[in-house]
Amino acid sequence: MIIGNREFDLVNNTYIMGILNVTPDSFSDGGSYLGVDEALRHTEQMINDGADIIDIGGESTRPGADPVSGDEEINRVLPVLKAIKERFDIPVSVDTYRAGTASAALGAGADLINDVWGLRYDEGEMASVVAASHKPYILMHNARMDETPDLLENIKLSLSESLRIADASGIDKNKIILDPGIGFNKTYEENLEILNRLDELKTLNYPMLLGCSRKSVVGNALSLPVNERLEGTLVTTILAAQAGYSFVRVHDVKENHRTLMMLKAILGR
Repeated sequence: MIIGNREFDLVNNTYIMGILNVTPDSFSDGGSYLGVDEALRHTEQMINDGADIIDIGGESTRPGADPVSGDEEINRVLPVLKAIKERFDIPVSVDTYRAGTASAALGAGADLINDVWGLRYDEGEMASVVAASHKPYILMHNARMDETPDLLENIKLSLSESLRIADASGIDKNKIILDPGIGFNKTYEENLEILNRLDELKTLNYPMLLGCSRKSVVGNALSLPVNERLEGTLVTTILAAQAGYSFVRVHDVKENHRTLMMLKAILGR
């Protein structure tokens, strides 16, 4: 898959998406990178540490977070996006479920849209924006269906419905990446079950991304606050790579990069 000006081997590698939250209230690093200069410094550090993609988020999606307007989200994201594209040669993703933000970001040079609602937030506006852009798209599971007793089958059904919307809108199936949505509309036990069965979602035959970095499933399992969840996150990164996932979305790029390098050495990839 081509993302930006780079080709990604989604069969034989697991790539790192570095998280850049330009928000005051994200659960882990809210308020740390609000200014363009701070965001650029953190981006440079993540690139040096081994990030393959930078993912910019302008609204916190943690449970209980206050929503922001589309205009506010755009005002947070676009200056940082433009500055990164001017200074660095790295693909940039924008984490948004709003069609207006996605359209503005794509127009400003974003290479990828990361949608936590998987085309289910609006009445097809996001799908139209993504289709017209011809850019890659991350489709995350969020909307529950609960049509069978099996959690993974329900996730597959819900993702299949989002994929139906994508196909009807003209989104190229070869540019879609799926995300099981750890922490979104799921209990602690359900998150653990997904992590234990990551390989089963590969049967949908799409590249997969796992976003589990510092999330509550790690904190609850280890009884640790958000700033002490690195080791637990690294375990989920290993599980994702072993299950053949193409991307992990993480805060701690250096440690996750080294973990994947060690796993590659062991497996001989």
